[in-house]
Amino acid sequence: MHAFTQQDTLFKTAFDVLKNAIAARSFPAASIAVTYRRQLVALKGFGRFTYEPDSHEVQADTVFDLASVSKVVATTTMAMVLYERGLLDLNAAVVGIVPEFARNEPRCREVTFRMLLAHSSGLPAYEKLFLQGPSRDGLLTTAFGIRLTADPGTRAEYSDIGFIILGVALERLADESLDTFCQREIFGPLGMSHTTYNPALTQRSNIPPTVDDWTLRNRIIQGEVHDENASALGGVAGHAGLFANAEDLAIFAEAMLNGGAPILRPATIQLFTQRESTPPGTSRALGWDTPSAPSQAGKYFSPRSYGHLGYTGTSLWIDPERQLSVTLLTNRTWPDRASQAIKEVRPSFHNAIVEAWEKNS
Repeated sequence: MHAFTQQDTLFKTAFDVLKNAIAARSFPAASIAVTYRRQLVALKGFGRFTYEPDSHEVQADTVFDLASVSKVVATTTMAMVLYERGLLDLNAAVVGIVPEFARNEPRCREVTFRMLLAHSSGLPAYEKLFLQGPSRDGLLTTAFGIRLTADPGTRAEYSDIGFIILGVALERLADESLDTFCQREIFGPLGMSHTTYNPALTQRSNIPPTVDDWTLRNRIIQGEVHDENASALGGVAGHAGLFANAEDLAIFAEAMLNGGAPILRPATIQLFTQRESTPPGTSRALGWDTPSAPSQAGKYFSPRSYGHLGYTGTSLWIDPERQLSVTLLTNRTWPDRASQAIKEVRPSFHNAIVEAWEKNS
């Protein structure tokens, strides 16, 4: 897109946050993109794929496992497109499309699409569904049969399981798989040419590894989805599975900031990205999260901002008031998921990005 002659000077403090984090072994690899007022103003890779000195250097176009950032870039956006086409009624019961969902639990009949998107369905946060059987059908049967841990609509609890079920429901509404739909309706039209589920075998060596897994899959996980439930689902799931580089997420963010063309309408973006009023105290929008103190977005992103995090150390935050987006991709789960330092790095990085602009504008 641009040659970034000024970025190292302008964003020196922000870039130093990442360089220091890599030196402290918070993560080995990072890639960032910043857009401001319709311009891509920073795009840069940091570190190496692993901590080994001869490991691949990260480039600006290096592709990462997005983990739960998949929930907004793919699944939520698919929901938005189906909503615009009149195929998705946010207040409709999910069992109308996925009748298996109420097999063990009568309260599931009350769960709406809005509740799945807003993480207020009452479903638990996470279960090791992959232990119930390696097949997609077996895992989904287990997911559909999970008991609620709260009455629908009464509590906000971030739930991977809710998005696994949402992904299946959206596929049935569209009569098409998530990956095929998103490629044609989202990634293709926006020109997100490095965004995909299940990267080709030839691409895998150019993607930083996420875990040295000798407990379940008995191999280094590189270029295949880190999340075990998504892996058991074949790499395509509502909650995880997408791979992309920072520039593609910047393209996506710019589309969101500029009214959604050519894939969405402004009113749809407004509806899905504003914070829900219930349950009380929730920070969730539809699919998206919003800043709540203290926020991983830092202290400057406006109340109208929206974003999402990923377990592998990824994040995307968008501020419509500032016309700013910040993409930060890392593989903080390498080699063993132990480091939690990303929780300090993210807000420091976002603060430094905003401070650099305010000082120089």
